Amino acid sequence: MKNEKKRDDEVEISRDEYERAISNSPKYTSLLVSPDRDFLLSPDDTQVKVSDLEGKVIGIYFSANWYPPCRSFNNLLINTYEQLKSCNSEFEIVFVSSDEDVDAFNTFRAGMPWLAIPFSDVEAKKALNGRFDVEGIPCLVILQPNNNKDDATLHDGVELIYRYGVQAFPFTKERLEELQEEERKKQESQTISSLLVSIDRDVLLSHPNNKQVPIASLVGKTIGLYFSAKWCIPGMKFTPKLISIYKKIKELLREVVDDDQDFEIVYVSNDSNEIEFKSEFNTMPWLALPFGDDANKNLAKYFDVRGIPSLIILGPNGKTVTKNGRNLINLYQQNAYPFTEARVDMLEKKMDDEAKNLPKSEFHAGHKHELSLVSQGSGGGPFICCDCEEQGSGWAYQCIQCGYEVHPKCVKAVERDAYNSDH
Repeated sequence: MKNEKKRDDEVEISRDEYERAISNSPKYTSLLVSPDRDFLLSPDDTQVKVSDLEGKVIGIYFSANWYPPCRSFNNLLINTYEQLKSCNSEFEIVFVSSDEDVDAFNTFRAGMPWLAIPFSDVEAKKALNGRFDVEGIPCLVILQPNNNKDDATLHDGVELIYRYGVQAFPFTKERLEELQEEERKKQESQTISSLLVSIDRDVLLSHPNNKQVPIASLVGKTIGLYFSAKWCIPGMKFTPKLISIYKKIKELLREVVDDDQDFEIVYVSNDSNEIEFKSEFNTMPWLALPFGDDANKNLAKYFDVRGIPSLIILGPNGKTVTKNGRNLINLYQQNAYPFTEARVDMLEKKMDDEAKNLPKSEFHAGHKHELSLVSQGSGGGPFICCDCEEQGSGWAYQCIQCGYEVHPKCVKAVERDAYNSDH
């Protein structure tokens, strides 16, 4: 028993030494080994020596099968990885699982073409999470070969893959500065035509019967690029609201003396097939890019659209006014037009003035606790309304006990006595 106890102590000491080594190691590959393991698992479960990764750019990929954003990002990462490997790029990914059991780990890893830390090596996974301060998943940490300096480690690999894909490789500071400069130049020269016109198409679809409208006719108008799809559940709620607001804005503009003002929306489809596209577009009173046109995917990538529905607003000069059009529609309806910073500042000030006259607390028919009025400065900030399930910011009625939040306009106020009798 005494000898057995000593062996346990020796294992404990080796674990401590391992964690110290992982924190101080000058060589990045040493982060991927443990006291009793010097290999990683390949997709077919063969053992690959960690030393085989010397000289490569490595992405340490923290993810899990149970979390939908991980599964979504995983598909994009697979595509990027396979493109880089086809070009013989010196790049490798190592999966660090946050799955709850080995079956989930195996299920998720079955579609991954890269390496993995064995699921059973709990200590290694914990040490890697601690070493890189991983607070959320998916997370992709990029390490440069033979260099463990802080400036050679990028923690925002997920963001870079979403924004640049294979173009981000080799993920150096110099490469990212080049991409940012290219992005800046594109934005400076951005016009409606540069965004929407392709080599063999200079028109958009309109109703009825898919009539074609020249893209040149949109020059000088405020344009909304609406990214959505028939299958998108949040879109099922937001699209009817956007249709209503669109019609109200068009009606308001007909009453304005200034003929230079006009507003149009272009549907950028993420539909699964052309039947879905036609079914969805037939409900919309605005224009659309053709289904399957490359511009649909190119625009989503250019504007870094992570989720749908999304509404990007372009000004009359073709420059981006805001990527938060959906949120502004939810907050201010037709009053949000023309969505400029000056307009939003004015609306926020108006909202602040109106909030001075709102009750400091309310009992809401849809909730069991008293709600308190909060601002962005007092704990409000961006939120999802628990009543209409849409975005909000600025002012909200919030439940201090459980975090329930609703737009002030969504509160269904009930008298305190009536509330107490029901509860």
